[in-house]
Parts: sequence; structure tokens; C-alpha cells
Amino acid sequence: MKLFDLSGRLAVVTGCRRGIGLAMAEALAAAGADIVGVSAALEDHGSEAAGRVAAHGRAFLPRRADLSDRTQVRELVGWLGGLDRPVDILVNNAGTIRRAPAATHTDEDWDHVLEVNLTAQFVLARELGRGMVGRGAGRIIFTASMLSFQGGITVPGYAAAKSGIAGITRALANEWAASGVNVNAIAPGYIATDNTRALQDDPERNRAILGRIPAGRWGLPQDLAGVTVFLASDAAAYVNGAIIPVDGGWLAR
Repeated sequence: MKLFDLSGRLAVVTGCRRGIGLAMAEALAAAGADIVGVSAALEDHGSEAAGRVAAHGRAFLPRRADLSDRTQVRELVGWLGGLDRPVDILVNNAGTIRRAPAATHTDEDWDHVLEVNLTAQFVLARELGRGMVGRGAGRIIFTASMLSFQGGITVPGYAAAKSGIAGITRALANEWAASGVNVNAIAPGYIATDNTRALQDDPERNRAILGRIPAGRWGLPQDLAGVTVFLASDAAAYVNGAIIPVDGGWLAR
């Protein structure tokens, strides 16, 4: 089990306030990591993320940042650089979605989704990854999607961004693997979160989705816990550029 021990490591988890990011932060804390939690609406004190991390005896440091604002992303990078210890693990999880048919999908929606889901992810990976490369060690984990493999319906910006995440994952792995920095991605299937509420509430779409999932259920955020710890740990030392589906068998159909 020492392969999965993250004691002494510092992990940054974006989008940690709820859903998948919250489950990822808790999982990393349970494995021994201290957590810097980042979210646009993260409470300064008393957040659920802080409570879950503290329950595992680990430190939680909150930071509010809107990843659609490039200035705030740069400020976040500078703030992280001023901490008294380097970031060992970056979980690039924060994301958003705007639903509209392609013919009426606005420039504003496109720009917002690409900024949060793709550009901010690259900027954080580039800036923190530079230090990891210099130290010869680090882990970067992106949250990809089923739409890293498929086109989706009425979410062209989201599909483009998540396809881009797959490309960035491979590109950074190609450059940084030899320097001891492992870059990989997790592709969640249909997970019951706020982002998928519209699908869960649509009887026709809900039936169609469940009918294709061999596991026969929507995923839960905690279904991502194990693979997050694995990719952050020494157990994944020879895993580079992988996009690992956690989808109940969706892609197998």
C-alpha cells in the first residue's frame, strides 16, 4: 500500500466545492495529501471540502478563483508560487457546461466554456508543470469526459474543450514524462452531479443513457476516488498520457 501513500504531498484540486472535485479532494486527503482547494464560490471557512479533508487529518487551504477570468488565473498561479512548499499534484478538474443547439450556440457561451474548460487548464498545467519538471517529479491529472471521445448533443463548446483536454494530456505527457512528471486524464462517464441535472431530469434522455450503461446506473462522484489516488501516486509511475474512462462500461457498448 505504500505505492498509494501520498503523505507529505501537496495537491491542488480545482472545482473542489462539489461533485467530482469534492470527491477527488477527499480521496487524496484520505491517502495522506494536504489539499489546496480552488473554486469560484469556495467559502473561506466551513466549506464541505474543508470538513472532509480535516476528517482525514490533513490540511486544507482554500482559494477562491474564477477560471473564466484570465487575470484571476494568473493571480492564482502567483499565489501558489508563494506557498512555503511546492505543488506535487495538480488536479485540473474545474469545468462548466452551456447547453444549446449548435445553430444557436452563442459566441459568449463558446468563449466561456473554452476559457474555463481548456485555456485555464493549460495555463495552470504549464505554470505548475514548469516547476515539477525542474524538480524532476510531479503529477498532473485532467478531468476529461465521454465527449473527449464522442461529439455529444447540444454541447459543441464542451465537446471541443474536452476533446482538447485529451490532446493536451498527450502533448504534455510526451514532453514531460522523461522529466518525472506524469500527465494523465480521467474520463468520467455519466455522473450524477449538478452538471448533468438536466439530463437526469429529462425522462427520455435519462432512459436512453441508462439503457446504454452496462453497469445499469449513473455514476457517483466517489466512483472517481480510486483512479484519482492511483494517478497521483507512485503506483502510476509508468502511466503517461493515458485517458482512463470511469464510465460503467459506456464506451464498451
